Amino acid sequence: MKIDIDKLNEAELIDLNNRVVARLKFLSQMRAHAHMLDFSIGEKVSFQPDGQPVLHGIITKYNRKSVTVITHIGQQWGVAPTFLRKTVESEDAVAKPASLT
Repeated sequence: MKIDIDKLNEAELIDLNNRVVARLKFLSQMRAHAHMLDFSIGEKVSFQPDGQPVLHGIITKYNRKSVTVITHIGQQWGVAPTFLRKTVESEDAVAKPASLT
């Protein structure tokens, strides 16, 4: 479907613009939601804010375009799912209980 915008008046152009912006926002939200489905509440993740070291935390909440992550030091971050990486704990990193001898 082609639209000849040269034939539209100002009100019609504004309406068309509003519809285009709304559609682009919707598509962006759908992409963010699709990325969110890769993660679960309670899952351990890592991310790196600009100019800071990698942070590790746990997903606590889904938001409209981001997820809430609580770091191991108690900070709360709203992070876009595209910036998250799943954290895989190695067996060496997991504390093993001391054996009784």
